[in-house]
Amino acid sequence: MKNFIKPAIVLTFGMAILIAIYTVITFGLGKILPNKGLGEKISQHGKTYYANIGQEFKSAKYFHGRPSAVDYNAEGSGGSNKGPNNPEYLQTVKKRIETLKTENPEMQNVEVPEELVTASGSGLDPDISVKGAEYQVKRIAKNRNLEEGRIQDLIDKNTYKPFFGPSKVNVLKLNLALDELK
Repeated sequence: MKNFIKPAIVLTFGMAILIAIYTVITFGLGKILPNKGLGEKISQHGKTYYANIGQEFKSAKYFHGRPSAVDYNAEGSGGSNKGPNNPEYLQTVKKRIETLKTENPEMQNVEVPEELVTASGSGLDPDISVKGAEYQVKRIAKNRNLEEGRIQDLIDKNTYKPFFGPSKVNVLKLNLALDELK
């Protein structure tokens, strides 16, 4: 038993030191980045928004983001923990697909982008795919009396390519840019 106590204590203290060093490095890097690790704030017309937290848009005049399992509550971030074979989850996704097709009648025969009907792991994902944004163009053009091309241009201008992964569109930024169109 004595043979195991010393290595366990050394390992515990060694890991504590590594975790402390990692925490200091991560915190320090966050403080030298552009927003000092505080998230991206956007101010428009006297209101301040956080672009890195998903927000709900219900109006037909706006792009809709991913559904949230936590009702977009940043204090209670998390997913539903229901797997793809869970009957309740499948029913929820089916209802979301039906709602989305009802809201976008011109897109009845187009495949629904999965992020528009499934919540992210945090429930607060602020981005959708370009395909998810393009799926909503016809509805927004109709409700705002705009040409689809203008809305597509707006999507193109607000699309960004992260270092890893596919191109994305931030829903809040896209909707704020949409409000600025005359």
